[in-house]
Amino acid sequence: MPRKGVEAERRETLIRAAIEAVDAGGSLEVTVAEIARRADVSPALAHHYFGGKEDLMLAAMRHILDDYRAGVTKRLAGSATPRERISAIIEGSFEPAQFASSAVTAWLAFYLHARRSPEAARLLTVYFGRLESNLVDALVALVGRARARPIAAAAGAMIDGVWLRQALTNSRGPDREAAIAALERFIDGEIHADH
Repeated sequence: MPRKGVEAERRETLIRAAIEAVDAGGSLEVTVAEIARRADVSPALAHHYFGGKEDLMLAAMRHILDDYRAGVTKRLAGSATPRERISAIIEGSFEPAQFASSAVTAWLAFYLHARRSPEAARLLTVYFGRLESNLVDALVALVGRARARPIAAAAGAMIDGVWLRQALTNSRGPDREAAIAALERFIDGEIHADH
């Protein structure tokens, strides 16, 4: 395998190991040595690829956000109408893979980490902005720009609320269909509300 392929594979392995370590520990209070052990590499190699723990944690956060974005983008590609686009965003926000225990724990840990890390806060701001702008773009045709923004903000808060509840209750898993149905009812209610 070419050197670049080996490096990319090792980086990916370290990122997955970081997410697993966060899940196992329930927080970002894991060491690079623990992560390296999970990845079956030396701590020195982990430092070589990422510099330090903060860079590795940010790479893991980017990985989770990229997975989320890919799921939404895939669903958006098959959407023909503004209402279908909204449904695609909602369904993409509740992709089954995103609700794996490790992903849910990592999301919560990264939300908390954003309070201390400007770069983590920036990544979450980009995520929030992208979610809201995608919803607004689809909603404008249905309710106008003035109503689109508050509806999109409320829908985003509802999506994040499902994630937060899942992370804090550590239950058997979210009821994906119920979460999607609740968001769809909210959107339909807002679209058809008399204002």
